[in-house]
This record gives sequence, C-alpha cells and structure tokens, in this order.
Amino acid sequence: MAARSELLGRFRALLTPPLAALRTRHHGDLHLGQVLWTGRDFVLFDFEGEPARPLSTRRLKLSPLRDVAGMLRSFDYAAHHGLAALETTGELPAEGTEPYLPWAAFWSRWAGSAYLRSYLRHASPGGFLPAEPAETDALLTVFLLEKAVYELGYELDNRPHWLHLPLRGLLELVGG
Repeated sequence: MAARSELLGRFRALLTPPLAALRTRHHGDLHLGQVLWTGRDFVLFDFEGEPARPLSTRRLKLSPLRDVAGMLRSFDYAAHHGLAALETTGELPAEGTEPYLPWAAFWSRWAGSAYLRSYLRHASPGGFLPAEPAETDALLTVFLLEKAVYELGYELDNRPHWLHLPLRGLLELVGG
C-alpha cells in the first residue's frame, strides 16, 4: 500500500500526451507455457487469449507490447517458481531459497533483457511500436504493471501460496 501513489502515477503517465502506437491483434495470453521449441525455431500457440476474459475483450485490438509484458513476467515466474520447486523436493540446502533469490532475479532480468532487446530489434521496423523509446518504455511499464495486478487477482483466487510472485513483481516495478 505504501507504493500505491507510485503505482497509480505509472498508469497516469499514459493519459497525456497521447502515445503514437498502433493497435493490432495480439496473442492475448503470451507466456513461456505458450511457446514450443521445434529444434530449429520457436512456435507460439494457443491464440485464444486469456480464457478468464470475455470474448469481446479478447477480440479488441491492442498493443503487441501487452504480449511482451506477459513474456517478461513469465521469466520472473519461471525463475522464482523453479526455486520453490527445488525447495519442495528438498534439492536445496536447509537455508531454503533465500540465498538463491538474487540469482533468480539476475536470470529473470538477463532472460527478459535478451528477449526484449531481440523483440525491439525485429519489431521496430514494423511501424506498430511508438517511434519514441520513452513512449515504448511507458507503454511497456503500464502493461507490466497491469499483468502483475492481473496475476495478483489470479493467484488470490487460485494459488494463494504463489501470491509472493506477483507481489514481488509489483514492488520491483514501482521501485519498492
């Protein structure tokens, strides 16, 4: 709650001035679980969008950066859930995940940075991203926050023991 005003301020950044970004069809629920490696290339599947959202919402044209935010949040989940799984199976020493959290955060940032750098390099010539890097950053930040808030609700409803994942993501995004 201490970061509430910072969080709301990030969303207000989109109100003025208007961003020059195109909207298009997008995946709608992109994360690592929707990606297959064929041995030569990556294939994305399951383009139905987020099943919990109404079909009318899933059909809206939005920025593809919303999918980028989903993938970036997925790297964070993969790193931290992987640690929790090792703790559950007893494959970590008695001190648990605590000493390994900086490494999980490092991997998540490294994988996310590599993904984002490649995405922007390949997508920028397409003309559907904002022309100004600051606008791309503002839009991506809001989508990351939106995704983390959505995850918070999802985990509260379905997996309360995973609540720490979106909470940590939200705090990191607002600098807390």
